[in-house]
Amino acid sequence: LCFLFQLILATWEGGYNLQCQNLHSAGEADIRVAKVLWWYYFSKVIEFMDTIFFVLRKKSSQITFLHVYHHATMFNIWWCVLNWIPCGQSFFGPTLNSFIHVLMYSYYGLSVIPSMRKYLWWKKYLTQAQLIQFLLTIVHTLSAAVKPCGFPFGCLMFQSSYMATLVILFINFYIKTYRKAPSRTAVKETPATTEIKNGFHKDYFAAANGLQNNKKAQ
Repeated sequence: LCFLFQLILATWEGGYNLQCQNLHSAGEADIRVAKVLWWYYFSKVIEFMDTIFFVLRKKSSQITFLHVYHHATMFNIWWCVLNWIPCGQSFFGPTLNSFIHVLMYSYYGLSVIPSMRKYLWWKKYLTQAQLIQFLLTIVHTLSAAVKPCGFPFGCLMFQSSYMATLVILFINFYIKTYRKAPSRTAVKETPATTEIKNGFHKDYFAAANGLQNNKKAQ
């Protein structure tokens, strides 16, 4: 929440251009954004510790490719961001991500309270919000490529490509988690209206026919 507030305030006071913002025209606002993004990077280091804790607690089921890829790449990518592009156009993704994390940690905090769990029906919408975040970041990043303002073009292309991989991985996660196919038993189950014929269950006729055939054979 602090990151979200500070980024919005710094970019607003610095007169950041939402369509495209370079690295040096906002003066003190750029320095302020860079400081906030440093702490944002530090938070990614802490988040990466989740994987270590999963290993120590032997929660291997939670160590998915998506989890490791997302946390490991964010850790390394933001090291590069802080060294070469610590402000300007780089502000947008962290601002959205900070908002999403407010929602996520609110959910996790409420889930600890047993009486609140019955109200936490909106988990899948967190994943949808994350997907919207990635798509908006791609649009914002490419907008600077369409109408350049001096922000490094190669960084824009890398950012867009990386966000595209997250979109693919999160869609795959969403489908597997929330769009499960119906079980075979449910598909093969016959409607109740076809089970009864002339007042008898269809299994009765199958059994009767079997008895008649046995008698003929004897």
